[in-house]
Formats: sequence, C-alpha cells, structure tokens
Amino acid sequence: MEDNLGFKWGFGLAVAANVIGMVIFLYGTRYYHHSKPQGSPFAGLTRVLVATTRNGISSSHLKAKIIVTMGKRERQTGRLQHLAGASAQKVEGDVKPDGTIAKPWKLCTVQQVEDFKTLVRIMPLWSTSIFLGTPIGIQGSLTVLQALTMDRHLGPHFQIPAGSVIVVLLLSSIIFLTLIDRELCPMWQKLTGHFPTPLQRIGLGHVLNVLAMAVSALVESKRLKISQDHPGATTLPMLAVWLFPQLALAGIGEAFHFPGQVALYYQEFPSSLKNTATAMISLVIGISFYLGTGLINLVQRVTRWLPDNINDGKLENVYWMLVVIGVVNFGYYLVCARLYKYQHVKDTNDSSDG
Repeated sequence: MEDNLGFKWGFGLAVAANVIGMVIFLYGTRYYHHSKPQGSPFAGLTRVLVATTRNGISSSHLKAKIIVTMGKRERQTGRLQHLAGASAQKVEGDVKPDGTIAKPWKLCTVQQVEDFKTLVRIMPLWSTSIFLGTPIGIQGSLTVLQALTMDRHLGPHFQIPAGSVIVVLLLSSIIFLTLIDRELCPMWQKLTGHFPTPLQRIGLGHVLNVLAMAVSALVESKRLKISQDHPGATTLPMLAVWLFPQLALAGIGEAFHFPGQVALYYQEFPSSLKNTATAMISLVIGISFYLGTGLINLVQRVTRWLPDNINDGKLENVYWMLVVIGVVNFGYYLVCARLYKYQHVKDTNDSSDG
C-alpha cells in the first residue's frame, strides 16, 4: 500500500490499528484483577547487596542459617553462601515488636536473599539471549536491502514490497508455535517420557539461529555472483523467494527459544519477580537491537563489507561473522545450561504432565 498509494495511507492504517487496539485495551481493563502494590522488589535486592557489604563476610556465614522473620522460620540454600551476611542472626533492636525488620538496610529476610540468589544464577543464561537476538535484528535489516536488488514479483501482476519480506519470519514463527505445542512436544513426550525442558527448547533455537545465518551467507554469495555477472543492473535476475528459507529458519528458531525463555524465567523467578520475568524478553530484544546497530556501525568503520551499494560489498562476510558469533555464544550457552540447576523441577514435571 505504501508503494502504490503513498506513505500517508500506510501510516494512517497504522494509526487506526493502534486506536482500535487502545480501545480494546481500555475496555478490557475493567475485567483485569489489579493486585495491591507491595513495593518494588528491586529495593529488596538492593538491600541484600548493601546488607552483605555492611555485615561483611566471615567463616561463620558459610553455613546455612535459620532465622525467624515475620513469624516464619526460613532456611537458606547452600549455594552463594557469601550472601548469608545479609541475613545474619538478628540481634536486639533489629526487629520491631510486630515482627518486621527495623533496619532493612542492615538485615534482610532470607526470602530476599534467596530472590537475589535466583537472579544471580539465571543472569548468565539470560546474557546468552542477547547475542541470540542480535543476529535476528541484523538479518531483518540486511534482508530488506537484499530484497531491494532482487526480482520481487510473484506472478505478472504482484510485486512483494521489500519491507514486507520479513513477514515470512513472522508467519513461520506463528505456524511452528502451533506445531510445537500440538505436535512436536507430544511426540517428544512419547519418545522420551517427558516434555522438552525450557533449556532444551532454547538450545534448539540457538542451533536454528546459526543455521539461518549460514543460509543467509550462502544465498548472499549467490546473489553477489549474479550481480557481478550483471554489472549496473538495478534489479537482478534472481527471485526474492531465495530469501525465504533463511527467514523461515530464523522464525522457527524464534518459535523455540522465545517461548522457552519465557517458560524458564517465569518458572525459575521467585514470586516477587514474576512480573519482571515476563519483561526479560522485551529487555533482551531492546538490548539486542541496539547492539546490532552498534555492530553494523563498527563493521562499516573497520571494513568495506557494507558500502552504500551492497553489490559492491561483501555482505556474506557479515553473515559469516554472525555465524561465528552464534557458534561461540552457543558454546557459552551450553556451559551455562550445564552448570544451571533447576529450582522447581518437580513443578515443571507436574505442569508438563497436565
């Protein structure tokens, strides 16, 4: 529509869609259950760091301690015991008569310490998702540039807009989300006796992402060879459908690793951070796209792979660079996944059986 009728129609439809979405959202808020605010969970995490620093680390803190906080007995886990200083045995004046902590920046509850430990344990796995999302963002931009130089006709009367080629990625994600949930996961359960774990789904997403970048490099090599055979051509005699496999692979990878990440964070995060768990994916995507922009700028500064006319460059080298980054990141992910211990394995199995 933007190509044939103008950008005002494209932006106008986008505005109309957003208005409709906002109306639906406002209408649905009356049915949403609003929980009473309990304060920011990040304040408690910060208190753990401050209390640990103030109380110091001593050999007496290396063992699990039982403390009484707010009328309950709580036990610390045996890992990351250097944080036990934050919940050291309370002394007179540390706790108010009603059981609440009088000096929250000096003494924390065991639950706050355990929440902080959970966050520390999962952060290495979360960091691997940054370089998982970065190639996807870069591929989306570069694929549009490739499509602009290729024959985008589907039949004699229809031409795919270059920016709409990315729809293939979205469609493949939607289709495989259904197939994974309805077909592949039950099949996996029949073969192995249990559903695939979140870490297994994320790992498969890593592999598919690397394959998508490798296919992108091979397709670009073919496109560049054709451009050399037809110097000066504005539209190369190569159909844009050659770009579909790489986008489909990336979309299938997203169908595995994004739901896997959501399941992992929501399963492993403490109850006080459940809302934060669902936002971790958005944070990863934002960081990944910013990092992708920085990486492209760096490539343009130090190499000649991405000139203004990609027919004069070495775009396939960018994709091969992303393959190398993906392989190294996958190795890092395997190490993190190997060392990680699920905190709620029993709950996961129960939910999978259902």
